[in-house]
Amino acid sequence: MLTNFKTIVRRFSVFNKGLRSIKRLFSLLFAISFATVLLINNFTSVTAQVSQIAATEIRGVWLTNNDFDILSDRAKLQDTIGQLHRLNFNTIYPLVWNDGYTKYPSAVAQRAGIPFFFKGREGQDIIADIVAQARRQGVLAIPWFEFGFMAPLTSELASNHPDWLTQKQDGTQTSISAAGEVAWLNPFHPEVQKFITDLVLEVITQYDADGIQFDDHMSLPVDFGYDKYTTNLYTQETGSPPPTNPHAQAWKQWRTDKITAFMFQLNRAVKARKPNAIFSVSPNYYDFAYKYQLQDWLTWVRLGAVDELIVQLYRNDLDSFNSKLTSPELIETKQIIPTGVGIMTGLRNRPVSIQQIQSQVRAAQQQGLGVTFFYYESLWDYGQEPVAQRQAGFQEVFANPAVRDRSQFTARKPSFNTISVPLYAKGSVGQRSRGYFMELAIAGGQPKRVLLDTGSAGLRVPKEFLGNSPINRTGQIIKEVLSDGTVLEGELVYTNMQLGLISTDEPVPVQIVTSRQCLPQKPNCSAKSGTPFSGIIGVNYSEKSLPYNPLRKLPGNLSNGLIISGNSDSNNKASLILGLTANNQNGFKMVSLSPQPAINSIPGNRWDSQINGICVTISGTAMKNTCNGKMVVDSGTNTGFTEVKSAALMGKLKPGRLRPENVLKLGIPGIFDYSLTPGNREGINAWNLNVSAKAENPVLVNSGIAFFDKYDVLLDPANGQQGFRSRS
Repeated sequence: MLTNFKTIVRRFSVFNKGLRSIKRLFSLLFAISFATVLLINNFTSVTAQVSQIAATEIRGVWLTNNDFDILSDRAKLQDTIGQLHRLNFNTIYPLVWNDGYTKYPSAVAQRAGIPFFFKGREGQDIIADIVAQARRQGVLAIPWFEFGFMAPLTSELASNHPDWLTQKQDGTQTSISAAGEVAWLNPFHPEVQKFITDLVLEVITQYDADGIQFDDHMSLPVDFGYDKYTTNLYTQETGSPPPTNPHAQAWKQWRTDKITAFMFQLNRAVKARKPNAIFSVSPNYYDFAYKYQLQDWLTWVRLGAVDELIVQLYRNDLDSFNSKLTSPELIETKQIIPTGVGIMTGLRNRPVSIQQIQSQVRAAQQQGLGVTFFYYESLWDYGQEPVAQRQAGFQEVFANPAVRDRSQFTARKPSFNTISVPLYAKGSVGQRSRGYFMELAIAGGQPKRVLLDTGSAGLRVPKEFLGNSPINRTGQIIKEVLSDGTVLEGELVYTNMQLGLISTDEPVPVQIVTSRQCLPQKPNCSAKSGTPFSGIIGVNYSEKSLPYNPLRKLPGNLSNGLIISGNSDSNNKASLILGLTANNQNGFKMVSLSPQPAINSIPGNRWDSQINGICVTISGTAMKNTCNGKMVVDSGTNTGFTEVKSAALMGKLKPGRLRPENVLKLGIPGIFDYSLTPGNREGINAWNLNVSAKAENPVLVNSGIAFFDKYDVLLDPANGQQGFRSRS
């Protein structure tokens, strides 16, 4: 997903290829203000989803500290917003938080020991006045949390809460930015997260604003995160201390994912308070934001946690500007949400011509992008051209009105085409010789690792795995018999399931297992040992009753199939890929599955999980390339087996475990060719041979988990196919 990065930080360059740098310098010079703030693996983009939101062009401007003289005067403010409206602007972003201070009276800030200074000339609440004036003029007002986690080390916030600050590896707590020397609040600290969440919800509740916007400093410089709290947390979660290289991929991704998780939860908190609030983000361009600021805003978009994106592109060179307009990240994002770019309109000592501004606006418009200008006072007061000429220039590029409707900005579903979920070697409870376990959260509980089983369907977990989210109890007690003879018994309920930050579209059926027993004919099943039940998620599509495969209810393309990529090495780099695409299906050889009758309570198509036409050879038996067998590809079984209906096929062998001389070969011509030298290692080479006169098939094969060491396996429920790709 990520590319190589060659960008380096240039601190005070006005047109720093995406950095909003000079803005910080003038903010420092003109006022004291502030903001503090605050699984995902290898997400792949959606390329065809088109948002249901009418993509009205963003025509915005930031209202900064430099504009305080206007913002604090009611008459001037009314004239300002009226003039913007007449020139067909449709959005303003008034500053509410930077340098450690709010621009509005805040009970949350007061409790943190932060004083309030920014009243209007008549003592009025400036933000309330801006929002009210904008509402009357038909312009959206989206308060702007400019500084994010950044704060001066000398601020009351930093002084009162030193434990909220993070640091570099050498112990220093500050970095040099265009705003001067600043400290960084720890985005991983729960008290920091609560403080920022409370501030944001306070703004959303206190004002009838149209949303909230976060800046490129809703992030953390990659050199930070070596404070005691964060290093302990990382060590606890990974088993190793943070590496000395701040760019080490696992360490960088861990911090990035933590910030992503916070932004996701912050979005959900905002939407719970005000569903139509626009959750806007204005970052740097993606390569820089991810590598140097741990800000994976593309994943935020794909998670459905961003309603509007404004990428900062402050630069003079038009070719350089144009090159960023066609980046893959912007192309993808503009298909999903209103998207624009930030354009510099000048500084007091560095004016920007109206000709350059118009060229950049038109270039953005040609790519279907909106624009937001930094900042209001520079629109026409700093230019070399007369005010009237500059205003006429804006009128030319915004010739017709573009009214924005916030009523359509409701919570969005994730827009991933495909995701990769890690598979682990051990479950959260219980032990077994081998298995693939995926991490789930059920009913809002803590993530637990449950066994991934392609040989069954449905989610079955112990009651201890449940959280406090709503559960719809049916009172129906159901039983499930596993291939080893274990009988699971428990109530069928409906509740939500979550993979990382992605939830099922609706509650799914779950068996809450309260009893495990062995069938009389299989007394040595897994229940015999008394080992705690680790839970099972059955992911085939041959359900005969509830519960069904819960992956059917993942959002969008993620529900259209899966790929299991196993691994036999000690690193256990196995993964489950959810969501089939043309790219991730490359190299698979497909076989058709037999369709099954529809069942009203089970959504989607049902397919027989047994593959026909399996050719079986076992040395020392009468099975010599016998091609009338059926096979279940089963990741949930440690020991593979062959079951025959006629004892004659066994030759001189007796039922039981095969020996090394009984070499096994399985295959479908042109699809896969699998061989195994039997041994005694569960999950690696153990293989049993059984006979059952009552068997439905002449030969039935269960692949066992070792099959996944040699083949990636694909399940396609839309087309009724199973695929195999050699891993050699």
